[in-house]
Amino acid sequence: MYIVIAILIFGFLIVTHELGHFSAAKLFNVRVSEFAVGMGPVLLKKQKGETKYSLRAFPIGGFCAMEEDEESEDSRAFTNQKWWKRFIILASGALMNFLTGLIILLFIVPNSSYFASPTITGFFENNPYESAQGLQTGDTFYKIDGDVVFFPSNISLLLNRTGSDTHDIVVIRNGEKVELNDFKLTTQEYEIDGQKVMKYGFYFTDKKTDILSNLKYTWEGALDYVRMVWMGLSDLVTGAVGLKDLSGPVGIVGIINDVGEKAETPVDAILNIAYLAAFIAVNLAVMNLLPLPALDGGRLFFLAITAAIQGIFRKKLNPKYEGYVHATGLVLLLGLMAVVMFNDIWKLVF
Repeated sequence: MYIVIAILIFGFLIVTHELGHFSAAKLFNVRVSEFAVGMGPVLLKKQKGETKYSLRAFPIGGFCAMEEDEESEDSRAFTNQKWWKRFIILASGALMNFLTGLIILLFIVPNSSYFASPTITGFFENNPYESAQGLQTGDTFYKIDGDVVFFPSNISLLLNRTGSDTHDIVVIRNGEKVELNDFKLTTQEYEIDGQKVMKYGFYFTDKKTDILSNLKYTWEGALDYVRMVWMGLSDLVTGAVGLKDLSGPVGIVGIINDVGEKAETPVDAILNIAYLAAFIAVNLAVMNLLPLPALDGGRLFFLAITAAIQGIFRKKLNPKYEGYVHATGLVLLLGLMAVVMFNDIWKLVF
């Protein structure tokens, strides 16, 4: 059941992405010949005006078909629109994915009466960091090494990211920002319930939720997801993680299935899968805006270059060159997807 749910989630997120393109195109009166939900053979279709709306057999995506022939004489063709209109239409898919993630979070956040705050309410016994020159009860972590702290879970992530024991920490104390530069902060050994564990030794507060705090928590949750994606990309570029650590649709479907099966109750399963769906939606938004060929971000990049060249030299860049780049990028992207899918299947089987 959870595998089916995971597949439907992917299909839904792709459809919302295409809906972003479709809505922006209609807003600017660009001709859309077809908007499809699903892929493959047509099950249902309806012609409304110039646009055909279709439901297709496989719930794994969808598409928004616009007139994109560079030689088209149709004034309402996508390629004949002003550059800023095309920019908005191309970016609207990623924007819709981000909004989808935000809306999912907005619905599930109020299910909790309290949310964790990065405000220190106390210290473990013999904690070495509690002092007049160090951390104090009531301090709220604001930044660690320049990165904003949204939730207590961010603290260990940001502290472990640099590989250093010293950090530049900013806390909010009595309404003012206090900087603790080159502050040494590492885990210490504590005994909890007879077990020795490594902890930083802080107690954090739980704040009661209300409408404003729910909105704040939702927005910060979406921003935290964006940062997590960028951190993952940074780790990939620097070599901190390799291709074997990447997961594609097959791996993510497996993760969603595991999360659903390991949940204690069906309600917990739904909430946990919803959080994952929100993260995937934000992930798709960020990844799609990367300036890589064959992605919306690559098309936006070329659109900006073309507009700059036309503005400076009054000469239009031959679109065939962009086509070559995107075709090459698509082949490479499909190759990467094949490698990631093989790795996902290998991990599932072995």
